[in-house]
Amino acid sequence: MKRILETIQLTVAVAAMVALTITPARSQVNIQLGGGIGVAIPSSDYSGSTQDYYSGSRYGFGNGLNLHGKAKIGWSAWNFVGEIDYSSFHNTGYSEPVQGAVDISQHVFSVKVGPELSIGVLELPVTSYIGANLAMNRFSGETAFQGVSKVPSGTYSMKGTTRFGVGISAGTEATFGPFLSLDFNVSYNVMNAFGKEWVDANPAASQRLDSYLFLNDASDPLHASGDDKHFISHERSISSIVFTVSILFGL
Repeated sequence: MKRILETIQLTVAVAAMVALTITPARSQVNIQLGGGIGVAIPSSDYSGSTQDYYSGSRYGFGNGLNLHGKAKIGWSAWNFVGEIDYSSFHNTGYSEPVQGAVDISQHVFSVKVGPELSIGVLELPVTSYIGANLAMNRFSGETAFQGVSKVPSGTYSMKGTTRFGVGISAGTEATFGPFLSLDFNVSYNVMNAFGKEWVDANPAASQRLDSYLFLNDASDPLHASGDDKHFISHERSISSIVFTVSILFGL
């Protein structure tokens, strides 16, 4: 967490320094609305395999699809950006080497807000930028187990869970005429920077299955080595790298 906050503070400090030395990219209020598509790549504990998911070490997701809507309100070199994102992740594989089938999917609905500093290139209709954001992320999903040790076969839904996160981004916006632009963006998002929690779905009679029914990004307080019911031993960080292309229309 300390490293994440230091990264965001550094980004904001650099943005402020650059803002004092560059020619403003715009000199009047500018409003843009639009949306687009992208690729979401899970990182840190959100990546891995279905065997990692079964063991509780990672969530085990592969690359996913991102759909989003975006609004920018700009003045001079600064934008205030609001974004609504939907990302879908999935993976299929074994629970243990050549044993048991696991199919996992998760959906993340995010609302992001934050500043963005634009750096105009003179005589060219291209603007680069860097930014930072705060995000509210809503997780939902389901898991299908078939022939898996210690877990009954079936499809199980995960309880919807909200976490708060932070992110940094960079991109380039190419303008075509007075009202249309293409926005190419890459962002790094820590989706559970705040509010990690452990929830036992059945505290009176815990089973291994119960650990999969919530996001459970905090460690299990009852974890013990070799315990098949309480096997998540550490906090898990949920983050992603997202590449997007957006079409923006000026108002």
